[in-house]
Amino acid sequence: QVQLVESGGGLVQAGGSLRLSCAASGSSYMMGWFRQAPGKEREFVAAKIWSGGSTYYADAVKGRYTISRDNAKNTVYLQMNSLKPEDTAVYYCAAAYLRYGGTWYTDPGRMDYWGKGTLVTVSS
Repeated sequence: QVQLVESGGGLVQAGGSLRLSCAASGSSYMMGWFRQAPGKEREFVAAKIWSGGSTYYADAVKGRYTISRDNAKNTVYLQMNSLKPEDTAVYYCAAAYLRYGGTWYTDPGRMDYWGKGTLVTVSS
């Protein structure tokens, strides 16, 4: 079992920044971030593969978000810059064991563990 604990959400103005953290109690193949805005489905944001450190981003956040890791702390971070009101959502940390089939790590239905979520609100 893997337990995930997110932190760092809050209220920011458009153009501002936030840094989310996700501490994991166990190991996994990948860890990533998803978000769910009001009235929308949960969507992929970013992922990092532990082995090799490959990173992946949704088109909507490329160039603005950065996912990073701290191996010693078994923690993944999401640095969010140039925030827009459309970024407002509950952000969820997720972890998964190795799967197969294209970019499976972008599918929320294929995650094995979830954090409880942290709310990010971006005002205009």
